Amino acid sequence: MHNIDTFYIDGEWVAPSQGEAPFQMIDPVTEQVAGSVAMGGQADVERAVSAARAALPAWAATPIEARTAVLERIMQCYAARLDEMAAAISAEIGAPRWLCNEFQARVGLGQLKSVLDALPSFAFSERRGTTEIVREPVGVVALITPWNWPINQIVAKVAPALAAGCTIVLKPSEIAPLDARLFAGIVHEAGVPRGVFNMLYGDGACVGAALSGHPDVDMVSITGSTRAGVDVALNAARTLKRVAQELGGKSANVILDDADLKTAVSAGVVSCMLNSGQTCIAPTRMLVHRSRYAEAVEIARATADALKVGDPAAPDTRLGPISNRAQYEKVQRMIAIGIEEGARLVAGGPGRPAHLAAGFFARPTVFADVRNDMTIAQEEIFGPVLCMIPYDSEDEAIRIANDTPYGLAAYVWSSDAARARRVASRLHAGCVQINGAKMDFTAPFGGMRASGNGREHGAYGIAEFLEYKSVMGCAA
Repeated sequence: MHNIDTFYIDGEWVAPSQGEAPFQMIDPVTEQVAGSVAMGGQADVERAVSAARAALPAWAATPIEARTAVLERIMQCYAARLDEMAAAISAEIGAPRWLCNEFQARVGLGQLKSVLDALPSFAFSERRGTTEIVREPVGVVALITPWNWPINQIVAKVAPALAAGCTIVLKPSEIAPLDARLFAGIVHEAGVPRGVFNMLYGDGACVGAALSGHPDVDMVSITGSTRAGVDVALNAARTLKRVAQELGGKSANVILDDADLKTAVSAGVVSCMLNSGQTCIAPTRMLVHRSRYAEAVEIARATADALKVGDPAAPDTRLGPISNRAQYEKVQRMIAIGIEEGARLVAGGPGRPAHLAAGFFARPTVFADVRNDMTIAQEEIFGPVLCMIPYDSEDEAIRIANDTPYGLAAYVWSSDAARARRVASRLHAGCVQINGAKMDFTAPFGGMRASGNGREHGAYGIAEFLEYKSVMGCAA
């Protein structure tokens, strides 16, 4: 059992204020109670924000070299506990252990490295004649992070905020509390000064709203659903604070008619289903030229059917459960809607795989003959569900790809590099990956339209937590 009953505030593990009922952790594999998480209230928010505010002047004035040294110690402590981090993530959200070992835990190291690599050449000030242009920390920042890739999103915000000289109040998801608690211990072990990093648990309606509306919080950075991003922005508007949002997606995977079809379709299915489909940039809409569409559907069906769903600890398991009951039920509703709207079910479908009697396990599902105006093509499902859509021309493929309220990611496959880049230039998305390219943590990451605003990763993540100041009339 995992019973978390303290928060990390002002350099100490402290008991929360009384009155809020604990959150009950449910093991997504067994559906049994796995522990509890203390939930904060207004008094806990006040305590954490006060600690961050008190620590801000000294941390903001700390030389870049000293802040770099702190981040290097965090990275060393993190690396030493990599196996613990992987185990924590697998336990809390049910992700396969291989996925946690190879990706979920390691991406935190990647985020730290991208920030440390950016710092030596980052321009915190520059001279233009008699004007000095300075970039200063925005101040106290509230960081609200999700459960699907939990430590990635924590470190993608904490590392650049620390590098920029900000002080932090982190509210991780109560659904994924174990990795966050471990990370707070890593921060403490690394010697981050008191009050610079603070962490508490709580729900969005109470703690999230209190942080985003707090007059002593200068900025909020949230990764979550579009609905949650809107709520944070509305709360933050009253105090005119900056808000950075990395929100939902419904990413198109445009497979051009000259692509290696088997490679493109198989990779697209696996990428869509990875982490049980609980990835904001998952390529959930696969667009295939009509002349090759029937063949692509068969490849997708075979690929999805071959993905083993089951015990996260088993080495041959490719997909674990959906992380929580509410999300599992949403995925089941969306599969039912797809069937009702007339999409052709070619793999998977409603319910659990037949060999599993319990747990939030969803079947890897492929819908063919999807129209882009269908619910399953327009709304983020956040589960292992792929929509396949035929097109007749390159222009039509681009129109369909852009016909979405979102704009987080997109994918293009082609044997012609110039053609792939031309199509990528016309897609309305914050990042486009060509022919299975891996994520680049030194490149800016973020969305357009309903997928949010602001950018993360490396130097771009640091810049998000800085304000410009112009000092005019300086001596040459």
